[in-house]
Amino acid sequence: MYSSFTQTVRLGLKSLLLQKMRSTLAALGIFIGTTTVIWLVAMGEGVSYQAQQQILELGAKNIILRSIEPTAGGSGDKNRVKTYGLLRADHERMLANIPGIARTVPIRELRRELDADGRRLTATLVGCALEHFELNQLEIARGRWLSEKDDGENVIVLADGTAKKLFPYENPIGKKVRVESDVYTVVGQTKPRSASAAIGGSLASREYSSDAYIPLATFRQRVGDQIMTRTGEGMNFKGEIVELTQITLTVTDIALIDETVAIIERLLKKYHDQEDYAVVVPKELLRQAERTRAMFNVMLVVIAGISLLVGGVGIMNIMLATVTERTREIGIRRALGAKRRDIIQQFLVETTVLTGSGGLLGVCCGLMCGPIFRTVRWIAMTVSPDLLPPTILTLEPRIALWSVLLSLFISLGVGLLFGLYPARRAAMMSPIEALRHE
Repeated sequence: MYSSFTQTVRLGLKSLLLQKMRSTLAALGIFIGTTTVIWLVAMGEGVSYQAQQQILELGAKNIILRSIEPTAGGSGDKNRVKTYGLLRADHERMLANIPGIARTVPIRELRRELDADGRRLTATLVGCALEHFELNQLEIARGRWLSEKDDGENVIVLADGTAKKLFPYENPIGKKVRVESDVYTVVGQTKPRSASAAIGGSLASREYSSDAYIPLATFRQRVGDQIMTRTGEGMNFKGEIVELTQITLTVTDIALIDETVAIIERLLKKYHDQEDYAVVVPKELLRQAERTRAMFNVMLVVIAGISLLVGGVGIMNIMLATVTERTREIGIRRALGAKRRDIIQQFLVETTVLTGSGGLLGVCCGLMCGPIFRTVRWIAMTVSPDLLPPTILTLEPRIALWSVLLSLFISLGVGLLFGLYPARRAAMMSPIEALRHE
């Protein structure tokens, strides 16, 4: 039986080699489909990994509260000044009423023009607590970070991009920076920090390179809560009163997040007569990212699976044509004693070899997704640095083992499925009718 099967395999391979071009084109469809499955899933996994890393940087145990301007306007004189957002009292109430909080980090930020010896730059002035440094994974390149003794003092830490634009040729430590009418002494400079991308519609992107950090108490004393801006010509002004831009709470145990969020929302609803805040939970964003990744992968596999099915239909058409061409050969084999099982095996071997070789070559090409993608990206960057969006510049494909196994399994399954009908058709031929065929 073993020798009979071996002979059937040899006959199948010999038949394929007699039609090299036809066999190559048949395997090409499977090759493209298999490669497409692996590549699409790898790109999807790369995008998903980027999003999850951004979320993890926020901290899975963190709860982020943001002040948002209500669409209907705030309280006070609606034509001139809006009052909205998180309050210092909110921060105190959370500390007093919510158990299991490891730390809270309030900040107040505002766009301001910085001036250093005539060099001007519009940067984000951030009034922050000491914990802001660790929370945002900042690192010091020169000098030091803010300390407790700096509360109320005119000291400032510049982000890497801010420092390089204000002091391009000198060490900024000890230098003076003017922010409107106030003068600050530079005590530190942070290392470069990559921007965090926007995550869905729940969290805006964050650019760290154009920041300037001062103590939160100093911000309150020098800048204040009320910000007035000129509108149009003349003495027309509009303003807003915001005490805190953001509060980040870190819980001691991730299991406490849902309970903590519920308490926070009750407190905010009780003391805010308008929805002028947003609550962002990175843990929920992680779940959402996982669900989105799963749905995205299913869609990609379906799309790529269609390519494999199209390739399978092509193989079936070719095998049907082969059966017609080889009708006399089939009749001779049947007349010499070959059983129907032998005929079916021969044609299934041929389709399996076609789909198997196409699938294996597709897997090899699919595993080269990373190097090929980086090469194409490098060529595109060489041709035009602005040709690709920032997301593509940092994207790295991630090969998923399940996609490799699935694509190979589907390619072999397609071969068996679409080769079965031509094989049965060949096996069911009458030997006498087959021998009469010209």
